[in-house]
Amino acid sequence: METVRTTGAVAGRGRRARRSAAALLVGGALLLSTAACNDDGGGKGSTDAKGGASAGAPADSGSPADGGGVPKASAAQLTVTPADGAADVQPKDGLRVAVTGGKLTTVTVTDKNGKAVDGKISDDGLSWKPGGQLGVGTTYTVSAQAVDAEGLVAASTSTFTTLTPAKTAGTSDNIADNGTYGVGMIVSVTFAKPIKNKEAVLGGITVTSSDGKTARGHWFGDKRVDFRPEDFWTPNTKVTVKYRLKNVEVSPGVYGDVDKDEPFGIGRYQVSTVDAAAHTMTVDSGGGRTETVPITAGNDENPSWNGTMLIYSKEVVTRMNSATVANVKGAEYDVQDVPHAMRLTRTGTYVHGNYWGGNVFGRTNASHGCVGLADVKGGSDTSNGGKFFKSSIIGDVVKIKNSKGKTVDGDNGLSGWTIPWSKW
Repeated sequence: METVRTTGAVAGRGRRARRSAAALLVGGALLLSTAACNDDGGGKGSTDAKGGASAGAPADSGSPADGGGVPKASAAQLTVTPADGAADVQPKDGLRVAVTGGKLTTVTVTDKNGKAVDGKISDDGLSWKPGGQLGVGTTYTVSAQAVDAEGLVAASTSTFTTLTPAKTAGTSDNIADNGTYGVGMIVSVTFAKPIKNKEAVLGGITVTSSDGKTARGHWFGDKRVDFRPEDFWTPNTKVTVKYRLKNVEVSPGVYGDVDKDEPFGIGRYQVSTVDAAAHTMTVDSGGGRTETVPITAGNDENPSWNGTMLIYSKEVVTRMNSATVANVKGAEYDVQDVPHAMRLTRTGTYVHGNYWGGNVFGRTNASHGCVGLADVKGGSDTSNGGKFFKSSIIGDVVKIKNSKGKTVDGDNGLSGWTIPWSKW
C-alpha cells in the first residue's frame, strides 16, 4: 500500500520584492556580507541565481514573518493498492486507488508500452477501479492526482507487476485457420485441465460471423465446451473464433494459455436427411435442389441414432471392426477396406460406401448402426457412396429420423444441434 502526502507552496513573492528593494539602500559592505552569508550554506535554504528553489530546498525559504516558511500540505491523502514495487499482484481485483481528505481528479494506469487500462473514478470522487482484469506478467505504472477543499494538489506515481502464472490450462479446438466448413459446423474447445471458472472462460471466447451471427457456448463436463449459433451458419460467410484467455483464471491458480484470433469460412449449403424407415437419404443443396438416394441404416438389433449430427472426419478407406465398438449385437465383423467413410459419432456411426450389402439399399436396414450407400470394392467416384463423399465437407449436417434407436447425445461427436437452443 502506497500513501503519498504532497505540499502546495504559498507564494511570498511580493514581500521578497519589497525586502530586496530595501537591501539596495544599504552600503556596499553590507551587500558583500549578505552574499558571503548566502554562500556559506548556513541558512535554512539556498536559492539559485534566478531566485527559484534549488533541488531539495523548500519552495520558499523566507521567514514566517515575511509570509514564507514551510509550504502548506494538501489535506488529500492518496492510497494506491498494491504498494509501489509490489510483485505477483493478482490480475483480478488487485488494483485500487482511493483518497481521503479530497477528491480524485485524474488516474491513469499504463503498461510498459503505454497502453492505458480502462477505469473510472467513482461518482463521489473517492476511489478508482479498473474496468476489467489486468494482464498477467505485466508491469503497470499508476499516476494519480487529487485535490483538497483549498485546491491544493496531492500526487502519486507508483509501479507494480502482476503475477506470471505457474500453471496454465492447454487449449485445443477442431478448427484449422482459414479452413472451410459446412453450415452446421460446431467449434469444440478442449482443455488439458479441469475448468472451474466456466463463466469466466465463456467470457474469454467469442465466436461471431461476418453477417452478425454469434455462437453460444455449452459445457460438456469440465474440459469441453462447444459453440454454435441458434441456427445454421449462413453459407459463404466468415467466422472468427477470438480467444482472450491468458489473463483468465480458469481454475484456482490456473490461467488460460492463448490469446489469438482464429478465422474460418462457411462453404456452400448441404444438409442431408436420412429416413431410416423409408431407407432413403435426401440431400438438400439449397435453392430447392435435392436428390434422394437409397440407403441401408442400422438393423433392429443395432439401430442408428436419431438426431442431428455432423460429418467431422473423412477417410477414403478405413477399417471397421466390431471389437472397437461397444454393445454390438449379433455376428461380429471386421471389414478392412470400407470405402468413402465419413464419421458422425465417436461411438462409431458413419455414412460410408458399402460394396458387400447386395441389394439391401432402399429395401431394408442391415447395418450395425451406420448409414450405408452403394459402392464398389476399392471405391468408385461415380457410385452413390463416392459421389456423396466427394460433395461433402467437414461440418455438413446429417439428420437421421424414424430409426428405432435413441436420440444421440450432444457430446457424441459434434451432435450439439440435437440439444434445443433453450437448453444450450
